Order: sequence, then structure tokens, then C-alpha cells
Amino acid sequence: MRILQISSAASFGGGERYVADLTNRLHERGHDLYIAVRPASPLIEQVRLPQQKIKTLPLRNALDVPSAHGLARIVRQHEIEVVHAHMARDYSLAAYASRRNRNTKFVITRHVLFPMSRLHRQTLERAHRVIAVSNAVARELRAAQLTSDDRIAVVHNGIDVDRFARVLAGFDRAEFLRGKGLPADCLLVGSIGELRTLKRHDDFIRAVAAIAKRFPKAQFVLAGVDTSSAGEVQKQLQLLVAELEFNDRFHFLGWLDDAEELLAAMDVFVSASETESFGLAIAEAMAAGTSVVATATEGAQEIIEDQKTGLLVPIGNVERIAEAIATLLAHEERRKEIAAQAREAVAAKFSLRRMVDEIEAIYTA
Repeated sequence: MRILQISSAASFGGGERYVADLTNRLHERGHDLYIAVRPASPLIEQVRLPQQKIKTLPLRNALDVPSAHGLARIVRQHEIEVVHAHMARDYSLAAYASRRNRNTKFVITRHVLFPMSRLHRQTLERAHRVIAVSNAVARELRAAQLTSDDRIAVVHNGIDVDRFARVLAGFDRAEFLRGKGLPADCLLVGSIGELRTLKRHDDFIRAVAAIAKRFPKAQFVLAGVDTSSAGEVQKQLQLLVAELEFNDRFHFLGWLDDAEELLAAMDVFVSASETESFGLAIAEAMAAGTSVVATATEGAQEIIEDQKTGLLVPIGNVERIAEAIATLLAHEERRKEIAAQAREAVAAKFSLRRMVDEIEAIYTA
């Protein structure tokens, strides 16, 4: 099939990993893939497509008429059969492009739980399918009544478990830690995610500060980019670490090209977020064979079986987050047992192959 993926993302997070993985796997299966992105999009470096099939447009907002016309030209010139949009501001542009070409199916993936306005009703009603990345997202869509139930399809995010298996097969943890300036024999507790307020990285920092003295060999890391205009979120987090007086053991790693290795090196991965539509980083940590402590967001509850494949704790409860981390650090066998069960669960339920199979079936239905 001839397929156009559209994403106006300016930074790289879970949703963008989804777009890159989906695009690359569909291309590997022999489909004719194109992608429309902003000129400086991080996806340009992540998709394995010929340069001429990566189309750049401003994609400024939902009312960007020149970009809508540009998408329509791409669809017409390349006889695109499926247009797949991934961000709310792109939905109306993609709907216009597909409407101008009657043989083109318009598909949406809804990656987040944030409510959409009634203005989206007309756009969503044109969609062949609206893909929800979790049951929680599907419930949000149904509650908003912006499209009919039969248009909504739940396709859980998929993890490239083979990529993590390759990392683990030849992984030298001590060498990796030394390369990051960390003790080779440390216990490593960390989190990965954009430095945004709703991720509640401040709760993570407070939790590990509360148990740091009990585990003198432990080091703590946070990897992610601050997407705020002035970098104020990272500044606030750095001030908090300084106030709690453990600058020497807490490390901000910024953007990482080797996030898989970092996850594999961790003893405990922590997600303290107040909301997750799915929780891609949680599933990736599980695929890396790392035990997880996560707040009981809607998405985390769909991925983790509490006490078996991870530990779920109340959102915003720093004491419970700290207690769960300490439990795993203090009991190595328990930690390894949970990590092993988590890895098996991700491979069985959340593989990338399964996700691509299900989306491919939606395209052809």
C-alpha cells in the first residue's frame, strides 16, 4: 500500500517512537511509505526512508491552509491510499488532504488522554478509524462522543522487543556505567521522560532522596529533555536536588541515543507521572529486563500486573514511591523475579509486531 504518515512533533517522545517504529516496520514489509514532518523534526533522523519520501511542511497548526494544500498535493501525486495522522493539530490538515482524494482512507491515532474540543467532531467523523493506544484513551474518546463507537479501535502500543534482546545479548553494564561517570558496581535507580510538570519528576527526586542514606551504593539518574521555552522545568528540578543535598548522587543525563542501554543498566525504573495514556517508557523498561515502580495511572494499570510484573503506587504519594523503590533495592531476588516476569509479559502482550499487524489490518479493512 502507499501510506503517508503525518506528525508535526517538534520533540521526540513516546508518540514519536510509535511513528518511527510503525513507519520503519511497514517499510520493511514492502509498503510504499512517505512521511510529512516539520523541517527540523526529530523524526527525520529516526525513519529509515529514502530522502525523497520524507516531505517537509510547516504544519504550524490545525488552520495551516498552505500545509493542508501541500499534504493534498503529496496524496494526489503519489496516489496515497492511507493518510495516518498522529497529533491533534494535524488531524484537520490530514482530513482535508484525504477528502480531496476520494480513494484515500484517513486514519488517526490518539496518543494522549487530554480532552479534545467539539471542533474535532467534524474531523473525527471523516476518519476511517480512530486508533486508541489504550483502553483508557478509548474510554475518553467514547465519553467525549466525538465519533461513533464503531470507528474506535484499541491497538496497544508495541515495543521492539527484538531491539532490547540484541542490547541485552552483548551488554557490558560495568563499561556502560563507567562511560556515564557512574561507579561500575552501583545500584542504579532512574527515570526517562520529557521534563514536563505532569511527569512529576519532582516526586521521583523526593522519593529517592528519602531513601538515599539507606542505600549508600545507589546512584540516581533522570534522562530527558526540557521542552519548555526557557528550560524552567529542569532548573526547578536541579534546585530541588540541591535543596535535598544529594547533588553528588543525582545525575541529569539529558537526551540519550542509548536509552535502551540505560534502561538495561538500571536496577529500578521509576515512573511518577500523574497521567499516562499508555506508558511507553514503562513497557520499554520491562522489555529491558528492569523492575518497575510506577504510579497507578490509567496506562500503567493496563501494562503492569501489580506485585507480579511491577509495583503500582498511588499517584502523588512520595512515601509509597520511596517505599516501593526501597523494597526492590533491598531484595535482589524479588527484583530479578519481577523483572523477568515483566520481560515475558511485554513480549507476549505488547510486541511491535503485534501492533503493526493490527494497524495493517485496519488499513486494509
